[in-house]
Amino acid sequence: MTNTDIHGLYARLVVSDAARAIDFYRSALGAEEVERYTDKDGHIVHAMLRIGGVPIAVKDEGIDPHPNALGGTPVIIALEVADADAVADAMVRSGATVVFPVGDQHYGQRSGRLADPFGHVWMIAQPLESLTPDEIQQRTQELDD
Repeated sequence: MTNTDIHGLYARLVVSDAARAIDFYRSALGAEEVERYTDKDGHIVHAMLRIGGVPIAVKDEGIDPHPNALGGTPVIIALEVADADAVADAMVRSGATVVFPVGDQHYGQRSGRLADPFGHVWMIAQPLESLTPDEIQQRTQELDD
């Protein structure tokens, strides 16, 4: 396989209640539902959303467990936005909880982390300054001093 064989990449979020999760992502992040497929019992087996033009899929748990069933997730979804505070506020109003509050970071972003009601963790980040990798590395090392 070569890189030319890759046609797309998106996260597929497994949740305990996909219909409610879609409503949350719509309310908190302005998600647009593109498609939805359900099984004979009405469980969502695949729903494609777009958040700011970026695709992300959601599905009800089944053979795939949701993060809360596993005691959490090691994955952090990074969402780059124009106004981190506004997005974080909208997420909290819609039911997310703050993991790390939004604040100015040494790597040139204003960012924070929030957990959505379905166990997925989101890093909301807004660029503040354009730094080189060397500048970020230097600032990171200076944190330990």
